[in-house]
Amino acid sequence: MTLQTAKAVMSSKVNVPFVYTIYNDFSSEKNTCILQEESAKIGFELVNLSDLTSHPSPNYLLILQIAQEKAINDRAGLLIVESDVLVKEDTVQGLFDGASEQPNCGIAASVTVDEKNHINFPYLYAKGRAPGIYVEKKRLSFCCSLLTLSFLKSYNFNQLNPEKNWFDITISHESLGRGFINYLFTTLTVWHRPHGSRPWKQLKYKNPFKYYWLKYTKGLDKI
Repeated sequence: MTLQTAKAVMSSKVNVPFVYTIYNDFSSEKNTCILQEESAKIGFELVNLSDLTSHPSPNYLLILQIAQEKAINDRAGLLIVESDVLVKEDTVQGLFDGASEQPNCGIAASVTVDEKNHINFPYLYAKGRAPGIYVEKKRLSFCCSLLTLSFLKSYNFNQLNPEKNWFDITISHESLGRGFINYLFTTLTVWHRPHGSRPWKQLKYKNPFKYYWLKYTKGLDKI
């Protein structure tokens, strides 16, 4: 599934320079070898977090901190595409253009859809909206979101709470709190296969009692 995501990103029609990095968050030895082989074939950069930390997965905070520093040093925006998402050929360029054209953009996000092109989790609140660009005061997900350079320079991710696992809500609220505007593009749909990268979270739909028991007794999935 991750390789499908990677191939979709690398097949994007983009007229601006970009670097695509996959952060390998303690995959198995076999899968790490596959990623190393495919990075040479497909052309993405690979960062094995096992070379940088002994902290167990998930290491979303570390990934965000590394990526933010790299983006600022390169004077670039940061596009986050999670590994259970498939972009279209025009998604990357569309978000870049959209973020550049919309006033005072902090975050530009693609709406997520299922295989039948129906808006799905985590953007169920946007169901029924016509194709367009919406100023969004609710939280944005980082399934496929572009964080602008201006916003990245305004808020240091080292300030994020290390006791949490996920930071989409916090960061999207920080963008609004700093006077930026967040935009949701229902014109730029991406196929989201929810929690495809973390199968245990499928329990949220198949066995919600067990999911919430694990979430609260073991401190998993803190947002």
